[in-house]
Amino acid sequence: MPLRLIFMGTPDFAVPTLLELVAHGHEVVAVYTRAPKPAGRGMKLQPTPVEQEARRLGIPVLTPTTLKTPEALAEFRAHNADAAVVVAYGMILPQAILDAPRYGCFNLHASLLPRWRGAAPINRAIMEGDAETGVMVTKMDVGLDTGDVAMAERLAITDLMTAADLHDALAPLGADLMVRAMGGLERGGLQLKKQSEDGVTYAAKIDKAEARIDWKRPAREVLRHIHGLSPFPGAWCELAADGEPARIKILRCELAKGSGAPGEVLDDGLTIACGDGAIRILELQREGKARMKAADFLRGTPLKAGARFS
Repeated sequence: MPLRLIFMGTPDFAVPTLLELVAHGHEVVAVYTRAPKPAGRGMKLQPTPVEQEARRLGIPVLTPTTLKTPEALAEFRAHNADAAVVVAYGMILPQAILDAPRYGCFNLHASLLPRWRGAAPINRAIMEGDAETGVMVTKMDVGLDTGDVAMAERLAITDLMTAADLHDALAPLGADLMVRAMGGLERGGLQLKKQSEDGVTYAAKIDKAEARIDWKRPAREVLRHIHGLSPFPGAWCELAADGEPARIKILRCELAKGSGAPGEVLDDGLTIACGDGAIRILELQREGKARMKAADFLRGTPLKAGARFS
């Protein structure tokens, strides 16, 4: 029999999992998501991507500001769910909520736990130069991504991948994994394994203060820093243009040959020297402007060898 599920999620990353659960015949009786926030030019309330999709599917949507009140618990229990599926929901679930569904609550996390527990696992895996990452389904407990592991899938990280690229690769992979996990739960064959306490790392939320590029670092570290922050918040540096320093976000780059003073422009193709080696900028964004290819940028802002990014 299909499971009776509560789905709890907020951003784009969670949408494929919701769609796959519905497509595989599970009964999603309610969707919990964060409340709409003002956005856009008119600052109108903008529902989350998950809410938009849930309403399109005709699923009831709830946006509580807390799950810690007796009223919130009673409402949650009233759904009489077999399980809750949680994907980047953005709120802590108290123990009473975790215990409410018949089989508990199951989280999809975008890393190979116990590495990168916490808020920004996709960004941190790229920024730290990890060779691989993945997705995991865990049965939730009150700890921060400390629950027992049900299933996992691995994915290689290449130097070509930005955070957006990795996000878009992991979202459908995670959706498929959660569907398989719920299938195992439905059949009574889902096996759980304690999470290792070796190799625990924490993926702290990205702070804009860490987004400035340090050209003194080796080229591959600079590349991974840039790609791990692309497109948001965007790794940035400054370029003296028309006598004034202009902030430039670099969104995509590749390793290149060359050497020079850190931040020095080495040629007319936007090859920039790092502390060791060099990168070539492929996409960038000047403050207040749209993102663009390097060739388009150079047509409007020609740079000669010897110019300097700081």
